[in-house]
Amino acid sequence: MDNTDHFNDGPRGNKPIISGMRGRCPRCETGALFDGYLNLAKKCNHCDLDNDYIDSADGPAVLVILVAGFIVVAMALYVEVYFQPPYWVHAVLWLPLGILIPLGMLRPLKGAFVGLQYRNNAMEAQFDKGGIKH
Repeated sequence: MDNTDHFNDGPRGNKPIISGMRGRCPRCETGALFDGYLNLAKKCNHCDLDNDYIDSADGPAVLVILVAGFIVVAMALYVEVYFQPPYWVHAVLWLPLGILIPLGMLRPLKGAFVGLQYRNNAMEAQFDKGGIKH
């Protein structure tokens, strides 16, 4: 089955993005999108959507690094300026948060990127002899 067939029969608007953030298939909004924490399932277990076209690349990770880094650094600066605690307090506060915040953000953002790819019919470019085919 051609991957472009998958794009024509699913929901539009923000539903694929929201269902992706929930870890659900962007087409049927029921089947599991992930097989594990960040590994995408080969296909939807409900509607058989083939997930081979999906490549979220580094987009979710970069966004998580920027947003989570800003949150943690801003909170650490606030605590340092207003409370001036010892360095061990910073280590106890910000090291766990520096791990937990990105882990909590990464899966929903990866799902959102998958939903965006589905909604916008995005797939990897294919080349022929004359240049880009699609």
